[in-house]
Amino acid sequence: MDAQLKRGLLDVCVLAAIKNEESYGYKIIKDMKPYLDMSESTLYTILKRLELSDMLTVHTAEHGGRLRKYYRITPKGVHRIEEFKEEWREVMSIYQFVIKEEEKHDEA
Repeated sequence: MDAQLKRGLLDVCVLAAIKNEESYGYKIIKDMKPYLDMSESTLYTILKRLELSDMLTVHTAEHGGRLRKYYRITPKGVHRIEEFKEEWREVMSIYQFVIKEEEKHDEA
C-alpha cells in the first residue's frame, strides 16, 4: 500500500478511536486491535502529528499514581473524519469501476 495513503488512513483511524470520548495510548491501541495492529511507536508518532495539526488536544492527569496523557479530538479532527468519508466514497466508486473493467476483461 502507498505509504502516504496508509499514513492518512491511520491518522483517521486514530481520530475515530477518540471521536466519542477522550482516551490514552494503550486504550487507543486496544480499541483498534480488532481492526488493525499498530505499535506504540507508530501510534505516538501519529498522535504527535495530529496534535501539531490541531486535530486533537492533550492533557495529563494522574491515574494510579502515574501521569497519563489523554487525547481529545478537536472540531478540526472531526472535520477531517467527515472529509475522509467523502473521499472514501469517491475511492469506492473508482474501485467499483476497476473491478467492473476486470470482470469484463475476464469474461472476454
